[in-house]
Amino acid sequence: MNRSLPLITLLLFAPALAAQGGKAPVDSRLNKPKDYNGYFPWTPPKDLDAWKQRRAHVREQLLVANGLWPMWEKTPIKATVHGKIERDGYTVEKVFFASVPGHYVTGNLYRPTGKTGKLPGVLCPHGHWSNGRFFEAGDKVVERELKTGADKTKEGAKYPLQARCAQLARLGCVVFHYDMIGYADSSALVHRAGFNDVDAELWLHNQMGLQTFNSIRALDFLLTLGDVDPNRIGVTGASGGGTQTFILCAIDDRPKVAFPAVMVSTAMQGGCVCENASYLRVGTGNIEIAAMTAPRPLGMSAANDWTVDIETKGLPQLKELYKLYGKQDLVVANTWKEFGHNYNQVAREMMYNFLAKHLPLGASGKVEEQPFVPVSPKELSVFDAKHPRPKDEMNAERLRASLRQMHASQLETVAPVTKAKLEAARALLGPALRVMIGDTFPETPPNESEHSLRNAPASDHKGRNLTLTRMGTGERVPAQVVRGKKFDGRVVVWIHPKGIASLWDGDKLNPQADAITKMGAAVFAVDVLRVGGGAPAVNKTFPGYTYGYNRPLISERVRDIHTAVAAALAQQGTKKVYLLGLENAGPWVALARASAGDKVHRTAVDANGFHFGSIKDANHENMLPGALRYGGLFTLASLAAPHEVLFQNVKGAGSTRWIEAAYRAAGAPEQLTLEPASKTNAVEWLLR
Repeated sequence: MNRSLPLITLLLFAPALAAQGGKAPVDSRLNKPKDYNGYFPWTPPKDLDAWKQRRAHVREQLLVANGLWPMWEKTPIKATVHGKIERDGYTVEKVFFASVPGHYVTGNLYRPTGKTGKLPGVLCPHGHWSNGRFFEAGDKVVERELKTGADKTKEGAKYPLQARCAQLARLGCVVFHYDMIGYADSSALVHRAGFNDVDAELWLHNQMGLQTFNSIRALDFLLTLGDVDPNRIGVTGASGGGTQTFILCAIDDRPKVAFPAVMVSTAMQGGCVCENASYLRVGTGNIEIAAMTAPRPLGMSAANDWTVDIETKGLPQLKELYKLYGKQDLVVANTWKEFGHNYNQVAREMMYNFLAKHLPLGASGKVEEQPFVPVSPKELSVFDAKHPRPKDEMNAERLRASLRQMHASQLETVAPVTKAKLEAARALLGPALRVMIGDTFPETPPNESEHSLRNAPASDHKGRNLTLTRMGTGERVPAQVVRGKKFDGRVVVWIHPKGIASLWDGDKLNPQADAITKMGAAVFAVDVLRVGGGAPAVNKTFPGYTYGYNRPLISERVRDIHTAVAAALAQQGTKKVYLLGLENAGPWVALARASAGDKVHRTAVDANGFHFGSIKDANHENMLPGALRYGGLFTLASLAAPHEVLFQNVKGAGSTRWIEAAYRAAGAPEQLTLEPASKTNAVEWLLR
């Protein structure tokens, strides 16, 4: 009887056991890793319910990637607003406030004059223009922009970022134009620096996350103003400011209109560290992230850069999604191939009219940008003799130390000392682990694709070789099943750093494996990804350039363990599945057990004294961004409660306080066994 498996396919790959030789099919994950210059198409779900579920998962992924899960503590906004400058139809003020203690958001506030009542608010993140908010184009650039028709006035061509804010203010908007990290007045931290090392990865501290939190706090500031209507908030930025636009709208529902310029694309996803973070685009990309604005109005401008194909690659799929809401007309894109990367007057006027329609601004007829009198960069600066830089302003090292304290405090608030706290801990750690592993346990029904058994070299055993693959993935996981003369329905999934080869000593079974078969159980061994070898090379400039698009090796291995357990469950005659993690493979099994639910009966793990805090190299095979952010191995493994687990060699592997508390709160302290060294026979314990 042959029954196909919807998620796990079992394929006979050789007539002899893998220990005897044979070549496994090539795993697609051994191809060149993805990076931000890849191709990122997107197919929207077919129904709204599926999209809402997917949207919730992607939002969690974005928050975890940005280090904002849980959201950072929000201290009261105490903004300093000063130095009002009068212009025709609007004013410009200087603003600074702490987004977190010791780190300041700086920018300019543009307000219309002659307006009363609640006014729409617009956030303007600026992108990678030289000097950011202070940007001044050179004379040759101004001449070119005027000649090509990109801009119509010298002031607009010379100060395009000011032009946007001035015109929006004249249209009746309260506009906050704020600095990216390391630009203009935000100089306490260096752009592209300070967050690129291994420790930052282990804590999920990245410049993008800090900048995204600054955007959230910029919105908080805007909403503290008495003249701003909270129901009419827009966001618009270009390039890196476009990234901030759609990221903010993906994780925060308060903005009502989004206009990311020259950024949304199936091509290049963002080339700066402030646009990348580990896990950010694993299995997703900018089109889907922008789609999370739906059903709110989304406008996009494109140019002769990586966004040039948006109208044929991206926009049609976005319209399909918006159609599920019955609002396909609320997403638009225009491309100007005659211009390079820009936010010129042509694109700005598209934005003005889009916001005028959807905020709405009450403008009659087509909005065209009007001439304005620029404010010099020196006058725009928020700091002066009367308003010096704050004395508590921190550099990256001090800020990261402060953030670590905050994270530890947030984690402690859900320490599982009661049943209610245990559920809160699971609500926090569960999504975090799902994102970090990039996987959930596959829901495979208990059916099997049968293959003939073959005699193993040891005459008392029978075995077969398999290739496990998840449908549609191209993943190939070699596996070997070995049984003795009797099989009682118990299957031990054997995970070892050497994989299948560890089962054999010449033509004889490893003593532990042999003991398993003599106790009536089967051994189900797999070669997890890159078995016997280290992790692929990680980007030296910033690990997030690699881990932002590819699962870490340890995550892939945990995924392979999930695949193996699902396959073992589907084997003919299986009654119970056990997990055994040996030597360096122990931490992989601990994380797999944490998300395996009721699929695994009992688990034995060699913690091997491993501690994520010992990792100093981004290429370490167990490198897992965020591992310390979420308390380390035993905190993440606490998700296994109340299922039975033996941890051996826990000495040096970090604190076990959290997992012990979790098992007590679950009412099952006896289900957890912790041994400083290897005291118990793991096989006998598993199969007792």
